[in-house]
Order: sequence, then structure tokens, then C-alpha cells
Amino acid sequence: MAGFNTAVTGLKAASTDLDVIGNNIANSSTVGFKTSRTEFGDIYATAVVGAGSSNVAGSGVTVTDIAQDFQAGTIEFTNNNLDLAINGSGFFQLDDGQGGVSYSRAGSFQLDKDGFVVSKSGKFLQGYDLDSEGNRLPIGDLQVSEKESPPKATEEIDLSFNINSAEDAETLLADYDKDEPGSFTYSTTVRTFDSLGNEHTVKFNFAEARPFQAQQEVTGVTAGESVSATTISVAHIAELTGYSVGDVIDASSGSSFFAELTDATNGDPRIESITMDDVTDPVGFTIRFYSEFPEPDLAAVSSGIAITEVAEIAANETHTFALDATTAFGGVDSLAEDTLIEIGGVQVQLTAGMTQDQVGASITAIEANILDANPDVESVIYDSASNEFVVTYEAESGDVNPGISFDGNVASAATNPLWTAAEPTIKQGDNTFQGVYRMYAYLNGTELLDIGKALDPGEVGTGTEPGPILLQFNSSNGLLSGINGESFSASAVVPSITISGADPADSTTTIELDITDTTQFASESIVKASTQDGYTKGDLIGVSFGETGEMVASFSNGQNQDLGVVAIATFENQAGLQPAGDTEWIATLTSGDAIVNPPGTGLNGTLRSAALEQSNVDLSAELVALIEAQRNFQANSKTIETQNTITQAILQI
Repeated sequence: MAGFNTAVTGLKAASTDLDVIGNNIANSSTVGFKTSRTEFGDIYATAVVGAGSSNVAGSGVTVTDIAQDFQAGTIEFTNNNLDLAINGSGFFQLDDGQGGVSYSRAGSFQLDKDGFVVSKSGKFLQGYDLDSEGNRLPIGDLQVSEKESPPKATEEIDLSFNINSAEDAETLLADYDKDEPGSFTYSTTVRTFDSLGNEHTVKFNFAEARPFQAQQEVTGVTAGESVSATTISVAHIAELTGYSVGDVIDASSGSSFFAELTDATNGDPRIESITMDDVTDPVGFTIRFYSEFPEPDLAAVSSGIAITEVAEIAANETHTFALDATTAFGGVDSLAEDTLIEIGGVQVQLTAGMTQDQVGASITAIEANILDANPDVESVIYDSASNEFVVTYEAESGDVNPGISFDGNVASAATNPLWTAAEPTIKQGDNTFQGVYRMYAYLNGTELLDIGKALDPGEVGTGTEPGPILLQFNSSNGLLSGINGESFSASAVVPSITISGADPADSTTTIELDITDTTQFASESIVKASTQDGYTKGDLIGVSFGETGEMVASFSNGQNQDLGVVAIATFENQAGLQPAGDTEWIATLTSGDAIVNPPGTGLNGTLRSAALEQSNVDLSAELVALIEAQRNFQANSKTIETQNTITQAILQI
């Protein structure tokens, strides 16, 4: 009877279903496991030729497929960076080293003794190696090949800071000393490394230019004689002007000798003026320097010439009026007649009988009015002893010639004009110190570094030397506007500063210092940002993975290095993959060949480090299915029992 065979197929199908469900339940905690389900098909036997009744009893059931469900399981995080999970579609590609390739969603990896990333079954995780430029190489075994990070010398420093513009430069000591904080405005230190990985520091000192001018006297030069090693051998003077043996030095303040020294194009940019002190032999002359060069280094190379530094002078411009008061005081100590004088547009009435001291007091009484009417003026003083009227201008105003006026001939009750003043004697001003800082750099706080200071005019050779450079700030907005003589606008790229000699292990190393965003605001002097790209030697401390598959080695010196990129495989028909055990699959003709790309590209899922994909088995659903399969088995058993009863009944007829 066909009923027995039909029941047997039912028992076999139910038994297979029980096996599949039991396997799902057994692997409910297996990392990367994918649940399966049993799919059935009915069996009908029909005649090949001829057609009978369409009412044909079936011949049972058959298992048509055990299909796998590749739905992603829950991702759970771990404390191991080598645990990997794919968040999305794709498989890890594994190689057994013998040419066998399999695919898995189980990301429990570890390092073997040679640094290769392997699965728990010892198969090699596949990925892209990287060349020195970071370009991907052909797929191969991923390996942690770098066990240490070599040292790197500092080559770039990014430093930005604010220097408090409210600091008073006049309070700084006249002579700069790197070890005397009172001689500079602000200081900051940056850590650096040499080519062997030794740590050093570069200390930067910033000294604001004071509103004073250096002045030096040169003596021992014989006027009217030819230039020679014995008559003039001050290097920065003789060489800079282009004078040669046979040229004659004129004993005159207006000579071409002095004109060339102060020439804007070919002269010494540090020199503001040169004046002759004496027209007799030997000639002496005075050199005055701009305020931004407070310590000019001049050296006489001939024993016949001497250079002495005169005490610094204030950078203010002054106008001194020598007054003719012979008529006014009539040979006695009191003013002969009433008179009206005008100073800078402000009038003061002087009355007969005033002494010179009383006249001075009257002028002092209107000083505030004169200052209000003339913002560039700092003070107005009448010196009764010398009978001179002195106007001092703000140092920030620089040169203000012709400046304030003095008029002793204003109409008054007097019958004759009194107190005439000769043309004023003018000492030129200097505002080059405004917003100017001398910047020094020291290796380990002691050795003065070369940061681009040009050789002083007249020095032999070309290039730069250790010493300070100038930083210039816009006094109206506090923004950096010039470095080492190179000016730029607020929107322009700030030129970098090249530091030489900061690597004791390699003298060829230079450091590019970028001080973009440095300011001079009226707020506390602070470092706003400071970074440098050097580091010491480091040892491997761990490996991690990025979302797009980068395998990154971390070292004890704080550096990270990309060692490779994990490869992710996808298939046109992943349902066609054949299970191979150890939660792995192999490709078949049905699945098609693997399509390999980095994570996060195309339809590939991204990578999660320190995470594992759990089994996608729904245990509750499997237990319900188990009950259903059990009943199916029992029902088919009942079919056999019924068929047996029927057979017994027939035999008893």
C-alpha cells in the first residue's frame, strides 16, 4: 500500500526538520551563526503517457532545501580591538594558506606569532596592504608588520599667541638679557625633537621696542683724506656706501658720505640720521638709529677709529624756540610792557612787570589748552634760565615737522611787538617702535638660534645669522602685519619663519614656524595654539580598525600608522553559499564569485572594531517550530499505525 511510503516520507521530512531546528537551537550563542529553515515539496507520481483521472493521490513529501537566513545578528561590543563585526552586508575573506578560501561573519580574530591577523581556526584575514604613500596594494594576508615607530625630528611648529598691548614698553630694561624677564615683554616655550628622538625645547622671547633711540659716536676719522684702512675702516660704513680707496670723505653733514648711509634703497636700514659733531680733524660724527634697533652692533676694525655708545635718547620729536627777550625785559628782570603771545593757536596775555619765572608759570597754566588743541603734543615747557620754549611731541607721532607754531607778535596794547622767536631747532621723532617686537629663539633656553636675521650691513658673507627678527603688528587692529621686514595684509598668507640649528643631531634640519593668528590685543598674554610634528621612538601598544576598514597600529609615542585595509566580500547570490563549518561558507557556482571591496564602499557594510555579531537565531521561534516538527513526526507515525491496522483487518477477512 502506498500509504506506508507516504508516511515514511513524512517521518523523514519531520526528522530533517527536527535536525535543522535542533542545530539552530544548538548554535543560538555561536558568533556569526546564521539560522536555517527546512523547506518542503510534495511528491506526485503520474503516468508518462496517457491521462487518467486528475484525482491522483500524492506520494508524500520531500525536503527541497535547507535555506539559510543571512539577516544580521545583534552586534555586541567587547574589550578586544581585534573583534570585528560587519554592520551591513558582506563577509570576511579567509585564506587557509593552502589555497582554500572561505567566508565568514564571525569576527573573532587574533594575532599569531608572526603578527598575522587570523581567525580562531587559524585562517588568515584578507585585506589590502599599503605602500609608503598610503596606496592600496593587491589583496593578501593582513599583518601587523610594524612593531615600533622610528623617531621624527620636528620640522613644523604652529604657534599662535596674544601679546598684551597694554604692557608698557618704557618699563623694560634698556639692555636685553635672555635671563632677565624685565628685559622682554613675553616668553613661551615649545617642545621639539631631534632626528634621534631626543627631546628639546625652543624658547621664544618677545621684547617690545622701547620709545628710545640708540645713539653712537664715531671718532678718529680724518676729514679730507682718501679712504683707506687707516682713515676709515668701520666695516658697516665703508663697505655699505661703496666708498673705495681714493674717495674723499667730506667734513660736512650734508656730504654724499652721509646721504648714502641713510639712503632708503642702498643705505643701512637701521640708521635714521648721521650728523657731524666737529669739522676739525679728527672728525667725529653721531649715528642715530631707529627705535626698533635698540642694540646696533657696530665694530671698529682700525685702532685709529673709536665707536662709543651714547646714552639712549627719547624718541620724541622736540622743537626748541630760542626767544629774543632783550627788548621785552629791557635789560632788567621784569617785563617792560603788556604783550600777547600765541602758542599752537592758544593765546596768553602777559602783563608788564612779570618776571621770567612768572612768564613761565603763565605758559604752564595754559599747557592743558595747548595739549587739547594739539593732540600730538606731549608737553610745553618754558625754560626761564635759558629763555627757550620747548615743545615735546608724543613719541608715537614720529616726525611732525613743521609742527606747532610760536608767535610773539600778536596784536596787543603794546606799541612794539615783543618776543620774537628764531626758527626752532628740531630733533626728529621716531615712531618705528609702535607694535614692533624683537623675537629671539633659544635651543634649550641657552643657545641663540638662527631664525632669519639678515647679516648686518657691511658684514662679510650672505645669508642669515643667529639673532632677533622683527614682528610688526597693526597698531589700529592688533593684527600681525609684518615678519622680518616682510609686510602683508590681514587677509594674506602669513610667511613662515625658518629656524636653523634646533636639531643637534642633524645640522641640516630646519623647522618652519607658522605664527598665523598671532595678535596684539589689550588682553592677557597667552598661547592660543601650539603644535609640532616631531616625536620620539615608540613601541607598538595596540591595533584598532576604522569604520572603513583601516587597520591602525598605535605606538607609545602617540603616533598611529595605517598598516592595511580589511577586505569585504559580497556575492550576487549569497543564498548559494555552501556551509563549511566553523561558521564559514565557501563559494559555489550558484553563489557566483566573490566581489571584494573595502568596507563602506558600494553596498558593503561598515566595520565595527571591538564588537562581534551574535547568532541571528530567534530561540523562542525555534522552540515553537520544534513543537510543530514534533507533532508532524507524531502525525506521520499515526499514519503508519493506521495503515497497519487496515492491513491487519484485510488479513483477517
